[in-house]
Amino acid sequence: MAPTLATSVLSFLVFLNICTYSLPQEAAVPWYESLPAVAMDYKVHIDPGKEDCYFQYVNPGATFYVSFQVLRGGDGNAGFAVRHPNGQIVHPYQWRPNSDYQDQQSTGGYYSVCIDNQFSRFAAKLVNLYITVIRYDQWDKYTKELEDLNLSVENFTESIISVERNINEMLQYQHHSRGREARDFNLLEDNHSYVMNWSLVQIIIIIATSTLQVFFVRKLFEIKNARPRA
Repeated sequence: MAPTLATSVLSFLVFLNICTYSLPQEAAVPWYESLPAVAMDYKVHIDPGKEDCYFQYVNPGATFYVSFQVLRGGDGNAGFAVRHPNGQIVHPYQWRPNSDYQDQQSTGGYYSVCIDNQFSRFAAKLVNLYITVIRYDQWDKYTKELEDLNLSVENFTESIISVERNINEMLQYQHHSRGREARDFNLLEDNHSYVMNWSLVQIIIIIATSTLQVFFVRKLFEIKNARPRA
């Protein structure tokens, strides 16, 4: 009996599936992990009594930098800690408005960055998180590639590395400046709302007190009509 078309298609799909699983499976690597430099800027909302942790992959030999700053919420402080890929806490928890950590020569792996708001039971926090991963060793590869072309680029490469370091420092300074500006703006808005709300409450209390005073004063001088007795 000749096989039908459906049977043939099913057999082909089974064979294709077996061939696919027989191929070596490569681990999916995010595209940004192969870049010479990565900079990320996040604004994170931390609920009261909670702790959030974030993980960042750092290539071996790269420079890892992370900083945080509380923009709004509660007393303006939060806990901040960094855990090395080997499990060691390289930046212990500190209840502060801002803090940072830098590893010049990382051994590689996933760093854990945790923001703790467990000491604040009622106030949520808005936190600015800034992370950079810079692979200065990539410039050596560029130098070797250019040396293969018989070009002398030692001074040129040193200039590029110097410019790269200066740009990274400027980016970090701009990040801190933006964080301070956002923190001051949020503080100004909170103070404005606080003053407006308390002013409205005081106005309502003054109006209510004045009304009660007028009412009781009028009651005090009110003369009741009394009939004369015979």
